[in-house]
Amino acid sequence: MSDKIPEGNRSARERLAQQREREKGREKRRRTLIVASAVVGVLALAAVVGLIAANAGKDDGGDTASGPAVAPSGAIGEDALTLPVGAADAPSTLTIWEDFRCPVCAQFETAFRDTITELADDGQVKVEYHLATIIDGNLGGTGSLRAANAAACAQDAGKFAAYHDVLFANQPPEPDDAYGKNSRLIELAGEVEGLDTPGFRSCVEDGEHDSWVKKSDTAFREGGFQGTPTVLLNGESVFPSKGDEQISPENLKKWVAEANKGKKPGTATPSAPADGSSDPADPSSAPAS
Repeated sequence: MSDKIPEGNRSARERLAQQREREKGREKRRRTLIVASAVVGVLALAAVVGLIAANAGKDDGGDTASGPAVAPSGAIGEDALTLPVGAADAPSTLTIWEDFRCPVCAQFETAFRDTITELADDGQVKVEYHLATIIDGNLGGTGSLRAANAAACAQDAGKFAAYHDVLFANQPPEPDDAYGKNSRLIELAGEVEGLDTPGFRSCVEDGEHDSWVKKSDTAFREGGFQGTPTVLLNGESVFPSKGDEQISPENLKKWVAEANKGKKPGTATPSAPADGSSDPADPSSAPAS
């Protein structure tokens, strides 16, 4: 008997093998297409989410944010976007970017408020506050914008620092846009002596500084900062750490002492009148950091 495979059987087996290879190829391409489609879908979703986060709240605040940027009294620095607290001639500068809806900002304030106040009162640092509205963009709502405008109105009255502390002490949960209501912001002004005046109420309700707040938020985004709070000591990031050292009240005092070694404390503490009128010692004349 011959050990050769009949020609007809060989052809049939070859055709079957070729068919199986084609099917394997089709299945491989199908799986590749599914995986590729999934990846593209994820990237597209990420792009959409990023676009939504970046654009959410762009129209928040209505027409009040479409006019010229009106800087609050005593604002300093480039485009007058800095709200100064403490001695203008202090040897070190602590720059803080915050969002009044940001829970980590509130945690930072709770942990470091007393230390920062002590350093500022002792003329060791001048604190330069900048306001951002990233939570409005990420979660929707207008609470970041409305609260920042109200804080700027408090700056007009010479009450920024005290009102700033009240806003963080009473911060609602992050998803709660309670600060989107001007009535709540005016209510909290009652906790700062002399702040709840007709002028303050009008400033809050009219969104007098909305465009200025928007401009400040744009500066934050264009500054390449990673989030709020952003805390810089003489331009160097110190939150959540400085080099290998984690920030703490003790370490912050130590870093300031090291930076100020051999330097005199500042004494030219700016003071704005409570009625928001012009001040002969206008801190806007202070040099920008």
